[in-house]
Amino acid sequence: MLAYIGIGANLGDAQETVRQAIARLGRIPATQLQRASSLYSSAPIDSSGDDYVNAVAAVTTSLSAGDLLLALQDIEQAFGRERPYRNAPRTLDLDLLLYADQQIATEQLSVPHPRMTERAFVLLPLLEIAPEINIPGHGSAQTFVTGVAQQAIFRLPAS
Repeated sequence: MLAYIGIGANLGDAQETVRQAIARLGRIPATQLQRASSLYSSAPIDSSGDDYVNAVAAVTTSLSAGDLLLALQDIEQAFGRERPYRNAPRTLDLDLLLYADQQIATEQLSVPHPRMTERAFVLLPLLEIAPEINIPGHGSAQTFVTGVAQQAIFRLPAS
């Protein structure tokens, strides 16, 4: 299965955390990192704190969506993720955005990610690595870009 993972951090050395998280995705059992976007900086939405560093990675996996989610949560925990309140600043946030062309709605997991079409920090990195991608139940990801054009985001220089 081809899956897309949103990555974000705004505590500590966020750029290094995002780079390390991308590398860790390739070490999840039965999972291979296919590609990752550039790093982007974006202002917090519905939150406070420093700007976020964001990216999107594509992986292939033979894990179920639920097992992949658990592996992502394990990586978050390894980076000291805490969840004191909704949208709190975070050392690392890993979101399962897409899992093949599946639509999943359970208590633990919603795929496609429910707010991905409303977030420039998801759409722009996703479209960088998958310009023709369709979001199941929504259509082409490209059609949502104009709706997020007012959100402050920019690509960070490669280092």
